[in-house]
Amino acid sequence: MLESSSGPPVGAKVIVTVDPVLDYSSTQFTMELNGTESGMVPKCYSMDMSTDFIPMSVFSESKQGRLSAEGKIYHKFDMKPHKENMEEYRQLCRARTNKYMTKTRQIQVIDNDSGALMRPRPGDYTIKPPSQERKKGPVKGPDTKRTRRDRGEMEHIMFKLFERQPNWTLKQLISETDQPEQFMKDLLKDLCIYNNKGPNQGTYELKPEYKKSTEGQEPSSK
Repeated sequence: MLESSSGPPVGAKVIVTVDPVLDYSSTQFTMELNGTESGMVPKCYSMDMSTDFIPMSVFSESKQGRLSAEGKIYHKFDMKPHKENMEEYRQLCRARTNKYMTKTRQIQVIDNDSGALMRPRPGDYTIKPPSQERKKGPVKGPDTKRTRRDRGEMEHIMFKLFERQPNWTLKQLISETDQPEQFMKDLLKDLCIYNNKGPNQGTYELKPEYKKSTEGQEPSSK
């Protein structure tokens, strides 16, 4: 270990490697620690020198509180563990992470405990009267949000739909027209026939008089 003439032992040394053939930009700096507290701490570091930083200066303060400029910083060194010590550095980082992720629990023994600390004090809690449950209103049906159209307009729409295809179910017509179910049933009762059996069972088709009229002019059921 290196020792200074008037001070504590030096803990590290910097090795400067210069190639006299090339320019000074190829100069390399390496720092080696003489001793570490833990075996996982890397002992060798590479130092990258650069001048790309905010200009800084060094100041000193006297006992009387006066500041003096001692010098100006021209170079900055970024240290990183040498590639030969990367495994030790990984172990160190892993150990630090595990240390801070581990939750520490503390147990405190209470002397002369008479149980007073465990008893609830007045005002710590209050008994609230049971609140009255809100009465739920009637559930709105799916037709509540649908707006009923004019009957003459709906007849025109119905004839157009049956021109597209001859048979429709009630669910299909409600989906196509977005009309209330009861209104559609009343309209279908006047305009259509319900098929109870056969290949088109469960569907509606236009009455014969309306089938003939759709070939020419659309009549009104009124």
